[in-house]
Amino acid sequence: MNQQSHGKVAVFSAGSWGTAFSMVLADAGNDVVLWARRPEVAEAINERRENTDYLPDIELPPSVSATDDAEKALHGADVVVLATPSQSLRENLTGWAPYVEPGATFVSLMKGVELGTLDRMSEVIGQVTGAGPERIAVVSGPNLAKEIARREPAASVVACEDEDVARMLQQRCHTAAFRPYTSGDVLGCELGGAYKNVVALSVGMAVGLGFGDNTTASLITRGLAETARLAMRLGANPLTLMGLAGLGDLVATCSSPLSRNRTFGERLGQGMTVEEIYASTSQVAEGAKSCSSLLALAERTGVDAPIAEHVDAVVAGRMTAPQMMESFISRETKAETD
Repeated sequence: MNQQSHGKVAVFSAGSWGTAFSMVLADAGNDVVLWARRPEVAEAINERRENTDYLPDIELPPSVSATDDAEKALHGADVVVLATPSQSLRENLTGWAPYVEPGATFVSLMKGVELGTLDRMSEVIGQVTGAGPERIAVVSGPNLAKEIARREPAASVVACEDEDVARMLQQRCHTAAFRPYTSGDVLGCELGGAYKNVVALSVGMAVGLGFGDNTTASLITRGLAETARLAMRLGANPLTLMGLAGLGDLVATCSSPLSRNRTFGERLGQGMTVEEIYASTSQVAEGAKSCSSLLALAERTGVDAPIAEHVDAVVAGRMTAPQMMESFISRETKAETD
């Protein structure tokens, strides 16, 4: 583990995961500037050393500062970490791109597929900035923000098509509590990260309906099979889906009450509408946004995706959570390897 000063990293934006990962970067020896959309969030971070809106009562390291000025945040940063909601990435990054240092490496923490285009986040970054795949990496794994911020031990995957860049980023975020592994399978890591949110919605609905561990374990396992079918058809390494960015992320997101997607699903299972849930929280459940794009991607690829199909039907209001469970279980039976 290399703890000397590495350089400057800009992190966009100051939500719970962006803030938690900025702590990891700071602990690993980076100077971190966290961009916040609202000036008052940046002010609270700088003055109180705390992100009161998203990670209250957790002290931020001295080497983390914040600003609402994108140009200031990006000045001199050789690594740019993106942690915005996936559906707003293209619009936001278009505004930030002119201020990015030439040759800077982009790191995506986002777990979604863009509506309409069906592009993964690394593809959007490349399209907007002109950066090649050797400058675009993904961090994915069982990384619940509050646990990371509390410095509880966790592992993750840093994926980039350029092995040297993956290793460089691995050093930039390796701490006493955060262990990153490298991978060249960007596609597999991104699809595992996006799809597990949809599976977590289905698990949350089952919990909200009062079902127990048999039901949730069945959904998690079939969700992994569904994810692997799509990812492998698109060219991912199946071992990626068995690792931290696949099974690890899936288990954490489906099992933890800290998971926004599982919580969103629970509320659907308890009978709340999507509109009521959105009105009750400032947090974004990526699965609710990405279920339709992942379903469209599966349909375009010719892959059977019953969990995405049923979750999308509930989120869109075409089906209730009880109807979803009944419909899913009563589907035509198949061999387990299908």
